Amino acid sequence: MKPIQVYRGNYVESAHDVHIAVVSGKGDLLAYYGEPDRLTFARSSMKPFQALPIVESGAMDTYHLTEQELALFCASHSGEPVHRNTVAQVLQKINLEEGHLQCGTHIPTDIDSYNQLIKDGGALSPYYSNCSGKHTGMLAGCVNQKMDVDTYRELAHPYQQQIIDVIAAVSNFDREKIVTAVDGCGVPVHRVPLQNIALAFSRLAYSSNWKTATPERRNSLERIRDAMGAHPEMVAGTNRFDTDFMKTYGGRIVAKGGAEGVHCFGDKETGIGVAVKIDDGNGRGASVASMEVLKQLKIGDSSLWDQLDSYYHAPVLNARQEKIGEIRPEFKLKDLQ
Repeated sequence: MKPIQVYRGNYVESAHDVHIAVVSGKGDLLAYYGEPDRLTFARSSMKPFQALPIVESGAMDTYHLTEQELALFCASHSGEPVHRNTVAQVLQKINLEEGHLQCGTHIPTDIDSYNQLIKDGGALSPYYSNCSGKHTGMLAGCVNQKMDVDTYRELAHPYQQQIIDVIAAVSNFDREKIVTAVDGCGVPVHRVPLQNIALAFSRLAYSSNWKTATPERRNSLERIRDAMGAHPEMVAGTNRFDTDFMKTYGGRIVAKGGAEGVHCFGDKETGIGVAVKIDDGNGRGASVASMEVLKQLKIGDSSLWDQLDSYYHAPVLNARQEKIGEIRPEFKLKDLQ
């Protein structure tokens, strides 16, 4: 039996394999399922670390950027008005325009915004891209360091090289072994073993365990974690797993999903980091897997899990929005201590 089962009625219609790594604050592998060392493009789950040079460059202070804006730099947002308006606000602060964004565009998750755009006779723009916050943050980091803004998304650009330095350090993975490709929004994306990604989220959640990091780096990680926890609505949006997950846990959890079935989170109280990869890339099983890990690790209790049940036993809906099945976890973590 595969670990993620998709039911139509009372019958299994489809199933997904999953790889999971659970890492302690000291970097020890506590539990796993599948291949915990699977080389993985963490996609948008890396956004909190891609935002680290913004904080470390001093751009937050130079341009009087807010914690809400910092949370948006880590986002895969829904394109709601608050997201689009905040992107425009930051660009104004750094004296750039929407045309400087090189993230492309797509139909936003927030269909109400898209429908209103059509009614108004407007056209999709980079503001609607779920990565526009990340790109705006990159531009802020570049402007503050007097780096070229026209080539900011190219691998050889110094800002992208700073990001590789950060990912190598926070994941404790040899920089020379980090393979890059191109993400959906045009910037580099990094391939790292799953358990190293889990370690990065452990350090994001509880940087004090990272004894070899400088106080400045630990403080920067804490600032990003706290911004995401204080403004979870900026990290995803209405009725989105990461937003509801962090809101329900009241800042205890820092979480970020990524394309192709990736989901990662860290627990501020225990320092545990978790990285999940649905093997076939179907994201519908990611929240289900993460919720099952939460329950097996006993992070929180039933009062919290029940609030997130729609992400745990995720409903399968028909075109009438009727529940006609659900997605269920059917796995047990191995070597659980």
